[in-house]
Amino acid sequence: MATFRYLVTDVEAAIAFYTERLGFTLRQQMGPAFAVVARADLSLWLAGPRSSAARPMPDGRTPEPGGWNRLVLELDDLEAEVAALKEAGVSFRNDIVTGPGGKQILLEDPDGNPIELFQAV
Repeated sequence: MATFRYLVTDVEAAIAFYTERLGFTLRQQMGPAFAVVARADLSLWLAGPRSSAARPMPDGRTPEPGGWNRLVLELDDLEAEVAALKEAGVSFRNDIVTGPGGKQILLEDPDGNPIELFQAV
């Protein structure tokens, strides 16, 4: 089991995105502050502005959504999944690229957190 935490601006919107677009299921929700969604052996913690994870650091920096670290979802048919997500209005950072191990593309959740979709070759 792997667990990731993403900061989000709206927990309800994040739950809807991950469950409706990427096949996650809601495991737990603590009001508008925090939720846990899961897919297979992956647990994703969605931390809103009211969560403890969003509190400023001692040096004054404030945690925020986005960035480049990401979770990777492995798929059997990347092109079909990308087409369905584009049809649903999901935002992508790039087009499908091919490397030595497979093909990948980056999409964004509603808060700009990146998710890599990957298909091995």
